[in-house]
Amino acid sequence: MSSDPFMSQLAAGLLPEIGGVLTPGPLAELAKRRFLFFTGKGGVGKTTTAAATALALARSGKRVLITMCNTKERLSSVLGTRPIGDQVMECLPGVSAVNIHPGLALAEYGELVLKVKTIANAVFGNEYIKAFLRAVPGLHEWAMLGKAWFHTTEQGPDGRNRFDVVIFDAPATGHGLDMLRVPNIILEVAPPGVLRRDAQRATEMFRDAERTGIVVVTLPEEMPVTETVELVTAIRGELKMSVLQLFVNAVLPPIFSDEEQALFASRPDLLKLRAAELAEQGVESALVAGARRAVREQVQRESLRRLFGELAEAAVLFPHLLDDASTRRGTERLAAVLASAEVAGRPVKPG
Repeated sequence: MSSDPFMSQLAAGLLPEIGGVLTPGPLAELAKRRFLFFTGKGGVGKTTTAAATALALARSGKRVLITMCNTKERLSSVLGTRPIGDQVMECLPGVSAVNIHPGLALAEYGELVLKVKTIANAVFGNEYIKAFLRAVPGLHEWAMLGKAWFHTTEQGPDGRNRFDVVIFDAPATGHGLDMLRVPNIILEVAPPGVLRRDAQRATEMFRDAERTGIVVVTLPEEMPVTETVELVTAIRGELKMSVLQLFVNAVLPPIFSDEEQALFASRPDLLKLRAAELAEQGVESALVAGARRAVREQVQRESLRRLFGELAEAAVLFPHLLDDASTRRGTERLAAVLASAEVAGRPVKPG
């Protein structure tokens, strides 16, 4: 039995009901990849779990870069560091980050190709050229994904890779899938040359399961699980890629027995919209809170049972952070789960 109370609680109740087990932690497999692509529905904790992964990898001796896609930056909150801009900065020992701006990334790429910064600035700063580039399908998305990929090839003065692992915090589900399609679009529209060559090299890396790992983050709820099943199916079928890991965030340890669940189910009045208001501070208020928790536990159980039933990928269950959500302390908690010798979840399902 695990020494972690969260995992011990799940092992004693929830895991057997959903087809889960205590299984070896995924950190060793994650550490083998050069590129980790995090995707999932918005609001599932993708950035937090990406940050936790970076922390855990850094503490195992890896140099990690987290890349974001021109987003409203909140990574600094979950890491407890100063704001992160469009230049690579070290946030914590072993953990660097950058918020990629597509226009700046294109200009940097132009400088690499043209070799002269002043010429690149003149070309990519021209309003007509910028308008033309905006019209090229997938180019701005490739600027961000391509820059992240470039950092996997970047070397330091000593000839070693600057970063051991690059984490790409992709946009939410639909846009994240589009990002994975981008290299193929570039290969279709770009003429022979440097751009096409680099897109080809990136595509080869992304399709290589030994170098690239796709991590899909979800919640134990009906809608996120539905989107996750659709996303993983599209990655497998349309893109011919594999998903390395499912991260199920915000899992609550069950606190009610079957008998207690049945008792709450016999009181549907406790779930009415005004039930909490009417109960006020009396005994009924505790019953209302209990009924809502019981429903959430039931939804969680059914959602996880469906997720594990329809998908074969390895999965890790992370605890609900409650007051520690979006804080350094919460991120540390998730990093500790990842670094554990065993985790609550499931290994790859046979067959």
